[in-house]
Amino acid sequence: MEVDSATVWTDCLDVIQKQIDEQNFNTWFKPIVPLRHEGDVLTIQVPSQFFYEWLEENYVPILKKAIHTVLGENARLEYSVIVDSGNQRNPPLTVNYPNGKGKTGLAAPQGNGNGSLDEYSPFTLRTIDPRTVNSRLNPSYSFDNFVEGDCNRLARSAGVAVAKKPGVTSFNPLMLYGGVGVGKTHLVQAIGNEIKQKLPEKIVLYVDQNDFTNQFLNALQNHKLQEFQNFYLQVDLLILDDVQFLAGREKTQEMFFHIFNQLHQTGKQIIMTSDCPPRDLKGFQERLLSRFKWGLTADLQEPDFETKLAIIHNKMQSDGIQIPTEVAEYLAYSVDTNLRDMEGVLNSLIFHATLLKKEIDLDLAKEVMKNIVKEIQSDVSVDFIQKTVGDYFRVDLDAMKGKIKKREIVIPRQVAMYFCKRYTQLTLALIGENFGGRDHSTVIHALESVEDMMKTDPNFKNSVDELSKKLKMRMVS
Repeated sequence: MEVDSATVWTDCLDVIQKQIDEQNFNTWFKPIVPLRHEGDVLTIQVPSQFFYEWLEENYVPILKKAIHTVLGENARLEYSVIVDSGNQRNPPLTVNYPNGKGKTGLAAPQGNGNGSLDEYSPFTLRTIDPRTVNSRLNPSYSFDNFVEGDCNRLARSAGVAVAKKPGVTSFNPLMLYGGVGVGKTHLVQAIGNEIKQKLPEKIVLYVDQNDFTNQFLNALQNHKLQEFQNFYLQVDLLILDDVQFLAGREKTQEMFFHIFNQLHQTGKQIIMTSDCPPRDLKGFQERLLSRFKWGLTADLQEPDFETKLAIIHNKMQSDGIQIPTEVAEYLAYSVDTNLRDMEGVLNSLIFHATLLKKEIDLDLAKEVMKNIVKEIQSDVSVDFIQKTVGDYFRVDLDAMKGKIKKREIVIPRQVAMYFCKRYTQLTLALIGENFGGRDHSTVIHALESVEDMMKTDPNFKNSVDELSKKLKMRMVS
């Protein structure tokens, strides 16, 4: 007849009480709760990770004597450790621990050590060989080919620091967020590749939330949750991409919360990406969101003109192709979506040049762009733009084209340049010629100034939007 866990543990306490003083007994053994008794295995619940580690370091001989006295020499003890006490909405979370050090007589590890999740039996914690683990990283992503700009400088600097000392800096976890195609995946994989190269003994794993969720559901269906968890607990650097898609997945969040806590407590590095900062994530448990904010949160923004130019030249040079400056500038301003679209445009441009056996020039770039992005309108003249902007701001055309540097003249001049780039096919150099022979760098500064002012000054943005409507009416009339 099977004896219940409470009875077994009471008998164990009788043995333990005879070997230690009353104060230590009340402190370290009274709080323990028996959970279940199955055959030779007794599972007990302890209130914290610290509590578990203290028992392991100080009371293993006493525990072994007690469990062997009550259940026999083949008896084993397992722990259930409370890692979060929960709240009114969420129950306490626990993690089941076999004794990884083997002190209390748990089963020896099994498996063949190929680093695959499917090869680990429940309640085992076999050491993975980092040389055999598929880190799921793309080796082409590196810091060398990640172009730095104002839009990503903080994130890249944090990534470099983490790559040098994973789990040691205060950037743990490192949360990178930004829109589609701004380079989040490139950067986190660059961190992973750098660590694998410089610290080959580290186990690195990149996984997106979809794969993580599918692995978890598969483990749940096949009653392998413990081996799923044990596998992830051995990772030194865990990169979880697109964490926002875990929204509403309560069970998956609980498991990730588990894994996050254990990795963080043991000094392992965690990196996550999202499309928004933690404060804007919806459908997440508060206790998980609070942990996302423990380390550093850094954003990656849409690249500015200078960064786009650098990215274009970097991409073309890596393919052994020289691209004329006017073509690079045309592409940098014409592709205003994201870097993935830019890469698609560049690949298409290279393909057309190779197929047609042509040199890459402005005409070929415009031809390629026709089928990729909305064609830049050409039926609005520079004169009409200058007159429309001048009338709106009450600025004389001669002053706009002249050398006057007063703010009330400079801003309309910059706005007019902005619309010339937006609604004509003129190069930057030609736009500058129409404004008193200014060079292309002056035009670039004008475009960036207008974009910056639109972001910070709502009234100025309204003015630009109103002017844009006037110009569009001319285009369709």
